[in-house]
Amino acid sequence: MASPSIERIDGVRCTTGESPAWDARAKAWYWVDIPAKRIWRLDAAGKTRSWETPEMPACVAPRARGGLIAGMETGMYDVDLFDNGSVAVTLLGKPDALGEGMRFNDGRTDRQGRFWSGTMFMDMAAAKDVGRLYRYDANGLSAPVVEGLLTQNGLSWSPDGHTMYLSDSHPKSRLVWAFDYDVASGVPSNRRVFANLADHVGRPDGAVVDADGCYWACANDAGCLLRFTPDGKLDRRIDVPFAKPSMCTFGGDDLKTLIVTSIVSGKPEDAEWGGAVILLRPGVQGLADAPCAF
Repeated sequence: MASPSIERIDGVRCTTGESPAWDARAKAWYWVDIPAKRIWRLDAAGKTRSWETPEMPACVAPRARGGLIAGMETGMYDVDLFDNGSVAVTLLGKPDALGEGMRFNDGRTDRQGRFWSGTMFMDMAAAKDVGRLYRYDANGLSAPVVEGLLTQNGLSWSPDGHTMYLSDSHPKSRLVWAFDYDVASGVPSNRRVFANLADHVGRPDGAVVDADGCYWACANDAGCLLRFTPDGKLDRRIDVPFAKPSMCTFGGDDLKTLIVTSIVSGKPEDAEWGGAVILLRPGVQGLADAPCAF
């Protein structure tokens, strides 16, 4: 299959671009620049704007009632963005184990509208496996559901919601796991290795599942997207113009557009594109993420 054409979103360069999300009601894309403490939006008219947040936002998702839910430095927050450029945040829950030097990282809603996000120790060189995965639902913020993570990433769910995917993108891990997922309770079980990127390229950063049930992983440090079939076989690679793709998601009215964020690598050969946000049409359809229902 031919590589798709790539459209760069003008006027956007993120230090650590992350967590793209499609809001079907607003017909708009959202994503974050973590260290810049900024949430970005691209609307249907192609206009971009951004809001500065009081602390680093790591991941966002639209809420059914309006606004966003976000995993940030000190907890999960309700976030409202206003036309005058102001931002209102309300704490929803703070894990007891979110210690100094930590923050939330990757996040996404499951098919039932529960919001999931994990924590990490920001100094990756320290390689501290203190990261934990949490769920936010009608009962509030859960106790840790998965523990012992270095750099939590790669959350997504199969089309029927019965399989949950999670990765650890730290260089010492590079694993993607699959879990059986109880859609009624939101409890994952039967953790097993789905893909080991030591057998491929890069580190498994953010990811999304398409309508065929295939898992698209951003191969950080390898400058590409890797598509794995539901049985864990690599069946497609798309090269992107930056070294560190960070997360992707499907959106647009037909759910056939893939947005990909990136991180500045600091390498001279990455100077033009590092930190860019791009849109591409890979020839497959995605799935609409449920807005956070709680």
